[in-house]
Amino acid sequence: MSSILVLGGTGFVGRVVCEHLAERCNSGQITVPTRRAAHGNAVRLLPTVQVVQGNVHDEATLVRLVAGHDAVINLVAILHGSPAAFDHVHVQLPRRLAQACRDAGVRRLLHVSALGVGKDVASAPSNYLRSKTAGEHVLEQAGLQLTMFRPSVIFGAEDAFLNLFAKLQALAPVMPLAGSDARFQPVWVDDVARAIVTALDRADTIGKTYECTGPSVYTLSELVRLAGRWSGHERPQIPLPKFVGRLQALAMELLPGQPLMSRDNVDSMRLPNIASGQLPGLAALGITPTALEAVAPGYLGRQHGRARLEKLRAGAGRE
Repeated sequence: MSSILVLGGTGFVGRVVCEHLAERCNSGQITVPTRRAAHGNAVRLLPTVQVVQGNVHDEATLVRLVAGHDAVINLVAILHGSPAAFDHVHVQLPRRLAQACRDAGVRRLLHVSALGVGKDVASAPSNYLRSKTAGEHVLEQAGLQLTMFRPSVIFGAEDAFLNLFAKLQALAPVMPLAGSDARFQPVWVDDVARAIVTALDRADTIGKTYECTGPSVYTLSELVRLAGRWSGHERPQIPLPKFVGRLQALAMELLPGQPLMSRDNVDSMRLPNIASGQLPGLAALGITPTALEAVAPGYLGRQHGRARLEKLRAGAGRE
């Protein structure tokens, strides 16, 4: 397959997927749509990548984008928002995408979902997981050559997870922590990208769902502690009772901009974010999961080094 449309290609995971696709595709075309042209700068210079301006949530635009491609990769997702916003991104977009693929005669679709998705929408504990579950159901009924991926929390140099907790500990003397005993199985962004690109060319992955996880399970408390340690700002933690954690999340939702944590995030953590063992994982795609300890200390430590340098420069400027 030489002509690939990547929805969400300018995001954290999408940029790495595009890098791996560019390495794979010596010819052909990788098309990455974005609503804001500046967002495409991170992938614009990659070989065979074409950044085009367009809103993938607009039905007519989506139909035009899908036409002429051999396959579509959908990475579009949100972590915060109202029930309507989650439905718009995680359910209605897959529904429109499936219809656009059928109309254009594009059969191959790869879709990134999330761990914690089950068979029953109503039983999911959060709007995020309910919408992800409903989105999977839509695609499963679309009659396409579908492969889906359910990653745990994804880490990498530009992640919004470990970096967030590293930055918070650089600012705060203590870490009040909701859901401190929640369990995660973090997976490296490069491993997720490799899984997607590998599955693209393998017919035996059609109709399958892969759980993308790392080799080890951690509690949230352990991950926060490691993020602090590797960034040079490990702080004492104060585990919060569930109702206090939700109040903390509500307070964060009321602040301007994207919240650091929402009540829906707290609700999602009620389910362990770890592999069920009932579905194939990265090993089934020939990928050995990379340990968190092999990657995260490097990029968190570099950021700590930059922060110290900036602090020293600021101090020199005051003299």
